[in-house]
Amino acid sequence: MGPTEGPPPNVAGLSLPGRIAVAVVVGAVAVGALFHLGMVFLYVAPSNTLSKEHAAAVNDYIYPEFEQNWKLFAPDPLQQNVHIQARAEVSRPDGGTGTTGWVDLTGMDIAAMRHDPVPSHAQQNELRRAWGYYTDTHDAQEQPTNAVGGDLSRTYLQRIIQSRFGTKLNGGTVVRVQARAATTPVGQPTWSVSGAATPTTEYRTLPWWVVDGTAAPAAVPAPDPGTTAPATTAPVPGTTAPAPSTTGPAPSTAPAPGATVTSSGRGASS
Repeated sequence: MGPTEGPPPNVAGLSLPGRIAVAVVVGAVAVGALFHLGMVFLYVAPSNTLSKEHAAAVNDYIYPEFEQNWKLFAPDPLQQNVHIQARAEVSRPDGGTGTTGWVDLTGMDIAAMRHDPVPSHAQQNELRRAWGYYTDTHDAQEQPTNAVGGDLSRTYLQRIIQSRFGTKLNGGTVVRVQARAATTPVGQPTWSVSGAATPTTEYRTLPWWVVDGTAAPAAVPAPDPGTTAPATTAPVPGTTAPAPSTTGPAPSTAPAPGATVTSSGRGASS
């Protein structure tokens, strides 16, 4: 005799304790979901009396797992393309030194993310957040505006750049690194404004930083052959860098692997 088929079990068929347990679980999940949505809403909503009154509790709940980078009812999309670029000073075994051309680190991250269905968090945010942290804690003269955050943000950005170049490059030892940001406004579409001006790239160049030897060994490809580094003079360690230039040649966005950088900043195929 085959098994007797009957209607599938449902909540009504459970005992009283079972129904109570199911009701408690469903109620707890519903309350938790409403609480989460409420806290996220207060965080992303425009500033109001309720969000100000409970700001500490909201921030304690949101950070760091549920951090949001958008605002409800007040979208503020980025209107600039900011590329973080860096170069290194290399000490050769014969006692000479050479300076690489500017390497577009942001461009390399974008190239690595393109066509990648699951790009890493580091590729998407590490460099961008490090630069934002630095600019939030330094003024236009590159002086720290925060006693703790100023030194921490500089060290954090420097360590990232060091790890991208590694300790050995072009047959020598990396002794100093320098960073700059190339900021280009997003151009308006041609159909919206007649005779719109071509966006101009502005540069914010930071002082040279002496390598502290703590960066993990790595290697960043040298610039694409034919790319020439801008003629800038490296400041002496301990001095203040010159004012950032407002114009200058843009480096290559995807350095070619296997190239070698000479002291003039021009890559030559190996």
